[in-house]
Amino acid sequence: MTTLLVSQRNFESHVTPAGHPERPDRLRAIEEALSRERFAGLKRKDAPAADLNLASLVHDGGYLEALRRVRPAEGVVQIDEDTFISSGSLDACATALGAGLSALEAVAMGEVRNAFCAVRPPGHHAEMAQPMGFCLINTIAIVAREAQRKFGAERVAIVDFDVHHGNGTQDIFKDDPSVFYASSHQMPLFPGTGAPSETGVGNVVNVALPGRSGGEAMREAYGSRILPALDAFAPDFVLVSAGFDADYRDPLAGLNWVSADFGWITARLMEIADRRCEGRIVSLLEGGYDRAGLANGVASHVGTLMDG
Repeated sequence: MTTLLVSQRNFESHVTPAGHPERPDRLRAIEEALSRERFAGLKRKDAPAADLNLASLVHDGGYLEALRRVRPAEGVVQIDEDTFISSGSLDACATALGAGLSALEAVAMGEVRNAFCAVRPPGHHAEMAQPMGFCLINTIAIVAREAQRKFGAERVAIVDFDVHHGNGTQDIFKDDPSVFYASSHQMPLFPGTGAPSETGVGNVVNVALPGRSGGEAMREAYGSRILPALDAFAPDFVLVSAGFDADYRDPLAGLNWVSADFGWITARLMEIADRRCEGRIVSLLEGGYDRAGLANGVASHVGTLMDG
């Protein structure tokens, strides 16, 4: 079976101020990288719009309506220091969610082995009651709930290798033993959460990586903590919050990963998914703010998903 790439045609609908790191150029860099002959074997699909009312599966009542109220008729509105919403932002959120859900369905139904969704805005910082960190809707959290609700998954795992801790995903699932959340992230760094002592109800694994560390520290962390815990959880689906801002060039962080490091993590996750859940992996783009670092990291990640 092949790998599915779900692209988002309306990625420019979410507008951020000039100079903001989370900008449409990110997806243009990914499109260029994945247009090469190396990726001709990908199955490709445009993301449909999903029903954003599914946000109620993971966010507090009234959360979506609050976003709708603050959304401007035109221009851009600032929600916090670095999070913005424009007139078309919720349309982009709907197709980002549609990408995740269509990828989930394709993987669940055995149409493809695994999938990567090239979408924006990111989602893993959006908490139950608060958008933040460039994130408006926690897309991957909704996909996890739909894996349970629609496809009967008893155990869903989310592995987050973005350089920033996914405080929102942890906030949503920290009391739910049916969802495993593991994150590797630089510490100290925004958002300031993700200490190893934060373990939820035994379903959360946080690995804090020191600034300027590289692939060797990452491999040790995954090999000794994240991968054994993921394997023991025996998930029915593996979801990936795929951030590429641990790349050594990224302007918002200070880790020293290279593109091959993202391929290494991907291969290890595939090994466990093959053993535990028939290879079912759905990966959603989170961060990554250097154009070359993002493009090369995604190419390594997707290339590994294709090749195993």
